[in-house]
Amino acid sequence: MPKTSKKSKAKKRGGSRVASGDSNASLLKAMEQSRFIREGDRVGVAVSGGADSVALLLLLVELRKRLSLSLVVLHFNHQLRGRAALEDQKFVARLAENLKLPFLVGSADVRALAKGDKANVEDAARRARYSFFAQASGEQNLDKIAVAHTADDQAETVLAHILRGSGITGLGGIHPQIGKVIRPLLSVARAELRSLLKSRRQTWREDATNRDVTKMRARIRKKLIPLLEKDFQPRVVEHLFALSAHAREDDALLERLAEKHLAECLENVPGGARVPIAALLASNFEPRVTRDIPNGSNGPTPQYQDDASTAWSSRLVRRIVNKVKSAQPTPRSGELTALHVAQVLELARQGETGSSRPLPGGIEVRRHSDALVFCPAEAKKTEAPNYQYEIDFLLDTTLIQVPELGCAFRFTVIDWPPKRGETRDSGEVLNRDGIRFPLTLRNWRHGDLFRARGHSKPRKLKRLFNEKRIDRWKRVGSPVLVSDGALIWAHGLGSSAEFAVSDATQTGIVIAEEKLS
Repeated sequence: MPKTSKKSKAKKRGGSRVASGDSNASLLKAMEQSRFIREGDRVGVAVSGGADSVALLLLLVELRKRLSLSLVVLHFNHQLRGRAALEDQKFVARLAENLKLPFLVGSADVRALAKGDKANVEDAARRARYSFFAQASGEQNLDKIAVAHTADDQAETVLAHILRGSGITGLGGIHPQIGKVIRPLLSVARAELRSLLKSRRQTWREDATNRDVTKMRARIRKKLIPLLEKDFQPRVVEHLFALSAHAREDDALLERLAEKHLAECLENVPGGARVPIAALLASNFEPRVTRDIPNGSNGPTPQYQDDASTAWSSRLVRRIVNKVKSAQPTPRSGELTALHVAQVLELARQGETGSSRPLPGGIEVRRHSDALVFCPAEAKKTEAPNYQYEIDFLLDTTLIQVPELGCAFRFTVIDWPPKRGETRDSGEVLNRDGIRFPLTLRNWRHGDLFRARGHSKPRKLKRLFNEKRIDRWKRVGSPVLVSDGALIWAHGLGSSAEFAVSDATQTGIVIAEEKLS
């Protein structure tokens, strides 16, 4: 049934916009000053039929002439409330028709989607709804999609996150803008919007599930916030709104720093990402080292217990997991909790090589020597790329591109030893004098034998990789150079003993790796 409002409680609430005198003019001014909507924008308005979204639509209609806006009404039917959901759809369709606005409707069996994805209904509904918005945005060439979250929604979200156990990111609550999705009423009280509708004699639809106190959000709305307002702090909504804004500011700064740091130390590997443990545990801070714990690598890994370092490391873990999940063709649902992050950090501090931990969303983290590798669980057995390139001769400089590895190898012929100083930082050097052409640059294969410098006879390349602690992600598709059937160079191991440069060498070949642009 369509509803009108009860007596407004807006005057009890302060805040950025949680109280107002002339609500109509002040709401329009607040929306204009938010700068979410610019002159000439084509805006999709998400209208469920509830009071908040109906008020949003009416306010945007008033702004339409002033800002030369084009509006499209968007409605999504989640098929969760049977006939009531269909009546909501009809209500919004009539409203759009009365306002002479285009109307687009989408629908999905959200309960079936949730069951198929093994997710809760609320998450499945949100994903389906925003998928429809994205599709409508493309079809209608929309600049923005406006949704009607309010200051009350923000307060409820922050409280829900606190009760579930949240860090600073969760305290940020609902973001005012993500991509094309904008929330121009996020600083406005819900009661103020109902007062606006009442003054215009505009009805709306009431979702009965909003009164279902078996749901956490409804209990917060109907019981917790009124209790806090009555017995603790009348301006609790305002204060929670301000808290969310401060948290988002701090979170944005830390995210920017984390992004910069990971750009320098995170390495893409087949199906995932690899990060050195030292960079994960202590970067950009000077934490207190309480003790050293052997990690089975070339040296001990410090165990860091400084609060700043732990917070930083936790943020890096979350960012890496999100990066790996989002890179998948069909990302799976699953929330990374504080417990999961703690398990990853424990793996970094004390885990043995080869040990792993499963993470939500089908992600796995595995320890390899002095690094952690994050990848989809099904990508653990990624096959090595096969490639082979013949080199008939070498010019002064020859570049061989290997797209399978996303890199190229530059071979530079130099006089030796006069120019040996030029090779100090440029790459490995081979003795050109005994090499027979053609050469073959290919991926290493099981059974390959290689005589490393300092060894009297050839040994299996895999064993040498293990001794050098080159983890399996580093060795996937690792290149070798072959001359006359023998391996004369291996990535990570350098030249073979037979082709290492010496004082008797006259001509050298410098091998340097370069990334493909």
